[in-house]
Amino acid sequence: MNANVSSEVIAAVLILVGTIFSFLSAVGLIRLPDVYTRSHAASKSSTLGVLCTLLGALLYFWITDGYFSIRLILGIFFVFLTAPVAAHLLCRAAYRSNVELAKESVQDDLKEVLERD
Repeated sequence: MNANVSSEVIAAVLILVGTIFSFLSAVGLIRLPDVYTRSHAASKSSTLGVLCTLLGALLYFWITDGYFSIRLILGIFFVFLTAPVAAHLLCRAAYRSNVELAKESVQDDLKEVLERD
């Protein structure tokens, strides 16, 4: 196997891993019981899925064509920066709007902190 074929395999594996994580994120959005756990599934696994997919595309085009895309780097940076922050803000807004936790939830650490304030 030469370097070109091995780089294509690495890029394909990264894209496949990204697709699997994105699929698991979609399953988590459907199966999980409340907004807080759904937000966790959406922010963690979909961010990782998109990052792996973009990284695979970046590596593929960089190694096979010699084309380094600054757009892909910016996409990776902005997804990595904005997706977890947006999920945190959505969960915080839901909590402050008194959206109920799931029945299966066993601990509410934020309740004590907000009661003191």
